[in-house]
Amino acid sequence: MKEKLKVAGLQMEPKILQKDGNLTRCLDLIQVTAKEGARLIVFPECALTGYIYTSLEEALPLCEPIPGPSTDKILGVCQKLNVYVVIGLLETDNGKCYNAAVLVGPQGVLAKYRKVHLPYLGVDRFVNHGNQPLTVCQTEIGRIGIGICYDINFPEHARVLALRGADIIALPTNWPLRREFVPEHIIPARATENLVFVIAVNRVGEERGTRFIGRSKFAHWAGGISLAEGRPYEEDILYADIEPATAREKHLILAPGEYEVDLFRDRRPELYGAITDRLADSTRIRL
Repeated sequence: MKEKLKVAGLQMEPKILQKDGNLTRCLDLIQVTAKEGARLIVFPECALTGYIYTSLEEALPLCEPIPGPSTDKILGVCQKLNVYVVIGLLETDNGKCYNAAVLVGPQGVLAKYRKVHLPYLGVDRFVNHGNQPLTVCQTEIGRIGIGICYDINFPEHARVLALRGADIIALPTNWPLRREFVPEHIIPARATENLVFVIAVNRVGEERGTRFIGRSKFAHWAGGISLAEGRPYEEDILYADIEPATAREKHLILAPGEYEVDLFRDRRPELYGAITDRLADSTRIRL
Protein backbone atom coordinates (compact mmCIF):
# COMPACT_ATOMS: atom_id res chain seq x y z
CA MET A 1 0.00 0.00 0.00
CA LYS A 2 1.33 3.43 -0.94
CA GLU A 3 1.88 5.93 1.87
CA LYS A 4 -0.79 8.62 2.11
CA LEU A 5 -0.14 12.34 2.47
CA LYS A 6 -2.70 14.87 3.67
CA VAL A 7 -2.47 18.16 1.80
CA ALA A 8 -4.17 21.45 2.62
CA GLY A 9 -4.84 24.57 0.57
CA LEU A 10 -5.52 27.96 2.17
CA GLN A 11 -7.85 29.90 -0.10
CA MET A 12 -7.45 33.23 1.69
CA GLU A 13 -7.61 36.99 1.07
CA PRO A 14 -4.21 38.65 1.51
CA LYS A 15 -4.23 42.38 2.23
CA ILE A 16 -2.08 44.54 -0.03
CA LEU A 17 0.76 46.45 1.65
CA GLN A 18 0.17 44.54 4.92
CA LYS A 19 2.94 41.93 4.87
CA ASP A 20 3.27 41.62 8.65
CA GLY A 21 -0.45 41.01 9.08
CA ASN A 22 -0.56 38.56 6.19
CA LEU A 23 2.39 36.64 7.61
CA THR A 24 0.81 36.43 11.06
CA ARG A 25 -2.38 35.08 9.56
CA CYS A 26 -0.50 32.53 7.46
CA LEU A 27 1.39 31.29 10.51
CA ASP A 28 -1.92 30.85 12.33
CA LEU A 29 -3.43 28.97 9.39
CA ILE A 30 -0.45 26.62 9.22
CA GLN A 31 -1.20 25.65 12.80
CA VAL A 32 -4.91 25.18 12.05
CA THR A 33 -4.26 22.82 9.13
CA ALA A 34 -1.44 20.98 10.88
CA LYS A 35 -3.85 20.13 13.70
CA GLU A 36 -6.04 18.48 11.06
CA GLY A 37 -3.11 16.29 10.01
CA ALA A 38 -1.92 18.17 6.92
CA ARG A 39 1.79 17.70 6.12
CA LEU A 40 1.89 19.75 2.89
CA ILE A 41 0.23 23.18 3.14
CA VAL A 42 -0.10 25.45 0.09
CA PHE A 43 -0.96 29.17 0.06
CA PRO A 44 -1.85 31.50 -2.86
CA GLU A 45 0.46 33.54 -5.05
CA CYS A 46 1.76 36.70 -3.31
CA ALA A 47 0.07 35.55 -0.11
CA LEU A 48 2.38 37.72 1.98
CA THR A 49 2.17 40.91 -0.07
CA GLY A 50 -0.93 41.19 -2.22
CA TYR A 51 -0.68 41.47 -5.99
CA ILE A 52 -2.21 44.53 -7.70
CA TYR A 53 0.67 47.00 -7.43
CA THR A 54 0.80 50.12 -9.60
CA SER A 55 4.58 50.35 -9.88
CA LEU A 56 7.77 48.54 -8.98
CA GLU A 57 8.61 51.36 -6.56
CA GLU A 58 5.42 50.65 -4.62
CA ALA A 59 6.18 46.92 -4.43
CA LEU A 60 9.89 47.11 -3.57
CA PRO A 61 9.43 47.79 0.18
CA LEU A 62 7.48 44.51 0.39
CA CYS A 63 10.20 42.46 -1.32
CA GLU A 64 12.71 40.46 0.70
CA PRO A 65 15.48 37.93 0.13
CA ILE A 66 14.98 34.17 0.30
CA PRO A 67 15.89 33.01 2.91
CA GLY A 68 14.76 36.11 4.76
CA PRO A 69 12.69 37.37 7.68
CA SER A 70 9.39 35.83 6.55
CA THR A 71 10.79 32.44 5.59
CA ASP A 72 12.67 32.35 8.92
CA LYS A 73 9.37 32.66 10.81
CA ILE A 74 7.68 30.08 8.58
CA LEU A 75 10.61 27.75 9.15
CA GLY A 76 10.15 28.00 12.91
CA VAL A 77 6.55 26.82 12.60
CA CYS A 78 7.48 24.06 10.13
CA GLN A 79 10.08 22.74 12.55
CA LYS A 80 7.68 22.85 15.47
CA LEU A 81 4.84 21.12 13.61
CA ASN A 82 6.86 18.92 11.20
CA VAL A 83 5.10 20.26 8.11
CA TYR A 84 6.00 21.54 4.65
CA VAL A 85 4.71 24.87 3.31
CA VAL A 86 4.56 26.37 -0.18
CA ILE A 87 3.80 30.09 -0.13
CA GLY A 88 3.95 33.03 -2.56
CA LEU A 89 5.90 36.22 -1.88
CA LEU A 90 7.95 38.91 -3.61
CA GLU A 91 11.70 38.29 -3.66
CA THR A 92 14.56 40.73 -4.08
CA ASP A 93 17.99 39.59 -5.23
CA ASN A 94 20.87 41.71 -6.54
CA GLY A 95 18.63 44.67 -7.21
CA LYS A 96 15.99 42.69 -9.07
CA CYS A 97 12.48 41.74 -7.97
CA TYR A 98 10.71 38.43 -8.65
CA ASN A 99 7.26 36.99 -8.12
CA ALA A 100 8.38 33.95 -6.16
CA ALA A 101 7.21 30.92 -4.23
CA VAL A 102 9.17 29.01 -1.64
CA LEU A 103 9.03 25.48 -0.23
CA VAL A 104 9.89 25.44 3.47
CA GLY A 105 10.17 22.25 5.51
CA PRO A 106 11.48 21.24 8.91
CA GLN A 107 14.99 21.11 7.42
CA GLY A 108 14.94 24.70 6.15
CA VAL A 109 14.21 26.50 2.89
CA LEU A 110 14.22 23.54 0.50
CA ALA A 111 13.43 25.25 -2.81
CA LYS A 112 12.46 28.58 -4.28
CA TYR A 113 10.87 29.29 -7.62
CA ARG A 114 10.64 32.52 -9.61
CA LYS A 115 7.63 32.90 -11.89
CA VAL A 116 8.73 32.33 -15.47
CA HIS A 117 5.65 33.40 -17.45
CA LEU A 118 4.43 36.89 -16.63
CA PRO A 119 1.01 38.21 -17.71
CA TYR A 120 0.45 41.94 -18.04
CA LEU A 121 -1.38 42.23 -14.73
CA GLY A 122 -0.61 43.55 -11.26
CA VAL A 123 2.93 43.28 -9.99
CA ASP A 124 3.84 40.95 -12.88
CA ARG A 125 3.99 44.05 -15.10
CA PHE A 126 7.06 45.23 -13.23
CA VAL A 127 9.01 42.25 -11.84
CA ASN A 128 11.74 40.30 -13.62
CA HIS A 129 11.14 36.99 -15.36
CA GLY A 130 12.25 33.91 -13.47
CA ASN A 131 15.77 32.98 -14.47
CA GLN A 132 16.43 29.65 -12.79
CA PRO A 133 16.09 26.06 -14.07
CA LEU A 134 12.86 24.22 -13.34
CA THR A 135 13.68 21.82 -10.55
CA VAL A 136 11.97 19.22 -8.38
CA CYS A 137 12.64 18.92 -4.66
CA GLN A 138 12.78 15.41 -3.22
CA THR A 139 11.39 15.29 0.32
CA GLU A 140 10.20 12.65 2.74
CA ILE A 141 6.61 13.42 1.72
CA GLY A 142 7.17 13.25 -2.04
CA ARG A 143 8.83 14.93 -5.00
CA ILE A 144 7.52 18.48 -5.29
CA GLY A 145 7.72 20.87 -8.24
CA ILE A 146 6.46 24.45 -8.13
CA GLY A 147 4.77 26.78 -10.60
CA ILE A 148 2.91 30.06 -10.13
CA CYS A 149 -0.48 30.84 -11.67
CA TYR A 150 0.01 31.69 -15.39
CA ASP A 151 2.81 29.11 -15.66
CA ILE A 152 0.20 26.34 -15.77
CA ASN A 153 -1.12 27.71 -19.08
CA PHE A 154 2.15 26.57 -20.68
CA PRO A 155 2.17 22.76 -20.96
CA GLU A 156 5.95 22.75 -21.36
CA HIS A 157 6.38 23.95 -17.77
CA ALA A 158 4.43 21.11 -16.18
CA ARG A 159 5.98 18.58 -18.56
CA VAL A 160 9.52 19.55 -17.56
CA LEU A 161 8.63 19.15 -13.88
CA ALA A 162 7.09 15.74 -14.62
CA LEU A 163 10.12 14.64 -16.62
CA ARG A 164 12.29 15.65 -13.68
CA GLY A 165 10.35 13.37 -11.37
CA ALA A 166 7.61 15.47 -9.78
CA ASP A 167 4.85 13.61 -7.96
CA ILE A 168 3.15 16.88 -7.05
CA ILE A 169 3.01 20.27 -8.75
CA ALA A 170 2.20 22.93 -6.15
CA LEU A 171 0.67 25.97 -7.82
CA PRO A 172 0.02 29.16 -5.84
CA THR A 173 -2.30 31.29 -7.98
CA ASN A 174 -4.13 34.63 -8.28
CA TRP A 175 -6.89 33.81 -10.79
CA PRO A 176 -9.08 36.86 -11.46
CA LEU A 177 -12.50 36.99 -13.10
CA ARG A 178 -12.71 35.40 -16.57
CA ARG A 179 -10.12 32.75 -15.70
CA GLU A 180 -12.68 30.20 -14.52
CA PHE A 181 -11.65 27.85 -17.32
CA VAL A 182 -8.27 27.31 -15.67
CA PRO A 183 -9.52 25.35 -12.64
CA GLU A 184 -12.28 23.80 -14.73
CA HIS A 185 -10.14 22.52 -17.58
CA ILE A 186 -6.43 23.32 -17.47
CA ILE A 187 -5.64 22.03 -13.97
CA PRO A 188 -7.20 18.59 -14.63
CA ALA A 189 -5.53 18.48 -18.05
CA ARG A 190 -2.05 19.16 -16.65
CA ALA A 191 -2.56 16.48 -14.03
CA THR A 192 -3.67 13.75 -16.39
CA GLU A 193 -1.34 14.58 -19.30
CA ASN A 194 1.65 14.32 -16.94
CA LEU A 195 0.27 11.78 -14.45
CA VAL A 196 0.99 14.05 -11.49
CA PHE A 197 -1.05 15.55 -8.66
CA VAL A 198 -1.71 19.28 -9.11
CA ILE A 199 -2.42 21.30 -5.97
CA ALA A 200 -3.60 24.73 -7.19
CA VAL A 201 -4.52 27.26 -4.49
CA ASN A 202 -6.11 30.58 -5.42
CA ARG A 203 -6.92 33.71 -3.44
CA VAL A 204 -10.21 35.57 -3.02
CA GLY A 205 -11.28 39.15 -2.43
CA GLU A 206 -11.11 42.34 -4.45
CA GLU A 207 -7.91 44.35 -4.75
CA ARG A 208 -7.89 47.73 -6.46
CA GLY A 209 -10.73 46.79 -8.76
CA THR A 210 -9.57 43.25 -9.56
CA ARG A 211 -11.74 40.49 -8.15
CA PHE A 212 -10.31 37.02 -7.55
CA ILE A 213 -12.44 33.95 -8.05
CA GLY A 214 -11.27 31.39 -5.50
CA ARG A 215 -12.17 27.95 -6.93
CA SER A 216 -8.88 26.34 -5.88
CA LYS A 217 -8.47 22.88 -7.35
CA PHE A 218 -6.70 19.66 -6.31
CA ALA A 219 -6.50 17.32 -9.32
CA HIS A 220 -5.60 13.62 -9.38
CA TRP A 221 -3.30 12.23 -12.05
CA ALA A 222 -6.06 9.81 -13.08
CA GLY A 223 -8.18 11.94 -15.41
CA GLY A 224 -11.56 13.17 -14.29
CA ILE A 225 -10.92 12.88 -10.54
CA SER A 226 -11.26 16.12 -8.58
CA LEU A 227 -9.83 15.68 -5.10
CA ALA A 228 -11.02 19.02 -3.71
CA GLU A 229 -12.51 22.29 -4.99
CA GLY A 230 -12.63 25.68 -3.28
CA ARG A 231 -15.77 27.77 -3.05
CA PRO A 232 -16.13 30.66 -5.51
CA TYR A 233 -15.20 34.09 -4.10
CA GLU A 234 -15.09 32.96 -0.44
CA GLU A 235 -12.26 32.03 1.86
CA ASP A 236 -11.97 28.29 2.23
CA ILE A 237 -9.67 25.54 3.47
CA LEU A 238 -9.28 22.48 1.26
CA TYR A 239 -8.02 19.07 2.33
CA ALA A 240 -7.27 15.88 0.44
CA ASP A 241 -5.43 12.63 1.01
CA ILE A 242 -3.11 11.63 -1.83
CA GLU A 243 -0.55 8.90 -2.47
CA PRO A 244 2.40 10.70 -4.14
CA ALA A 245 4.27 7.53 -5.11
CA THR A 246 1.39 6.44 -7.37
CA ALA A 247 2.32 9.28 -9.74
CA ARG A 248 5.68 7.67 -10.53
CA GLU A 249 4.35 4.88 -12.72
CA LYS A 250 3.95 6.29 -16.23
CA HIS A 251 3.34 2.89 -17.84
CA LEU A 252 -0.40 2.26 -17.66
CA ILE A 253 -1.68 -1.23 -18.42
CA LEU A 254 -5.32 -0.84 -19.33
CA ALA A 255 -5.67 -4.32 -20.87
CA PRO A 256 -2.53 -6.48 -20.57
CA GLY A 257 -1.05 -7.19 -23.98
CA GLU A 258 -3.87 -5.32 -25.71
CA TYR A 259 -3.99 -1.73 -24.46
CA GLU A 260 -0.97 -0.17 -22.77
CA VAL A 261 0.44 3.36 -22.77
CA ASP A 262 3.72 4.73 -21.46
CA LEU A 263 3.56 8.49 -21.12
CA PHE A 264 7.28 9.16 -21.34
CA ARG A 265 8.43 6.30 -23.55
CA ASP A 266 5.79 7.07 -26.18
CA ARG A 267 6.91 10.68 -26.64
CA ARG A 268 8.60 11.75 -29.92
CA PRO A 269 10.83 14.66 -28.80
CA GLU A 270 12.75 14.63 -32.10
CA LEU A 271 9.61 16.14 -33.67
CA TYR A 272 9.00 18.82 -31.05
CA GLY A 273 11.70 21.32 -31.99
CA ALA A 274 9.20 24.05 -32.87
CA ILE A 275 8.24 24.29 -29.19
CA THR A 276 11.53 26.02 -28.42
CA ASP A 277 11.39 28.41 -31.40
CA ARG A 278 10.49 31.97 -30.46
CA LEU A 279 7.79 33.51 -32.65
CA ALA A 280 8.96 36.55 -34.57
CA ASP A 281 5.56 38.20 -34.06
CA SER A 282 2.66 37.77 -31.68
CA THR A 283 -0.91 38.88 -32.03
CA ARG A 284 -2.44 40.58 -29.02
CA ILE A 285 -6.07 39.63 -28.47
CA ARG A 286 -8.33 41.89 -26.41
CA LEU A 287 -10.59 39.83 -24.13
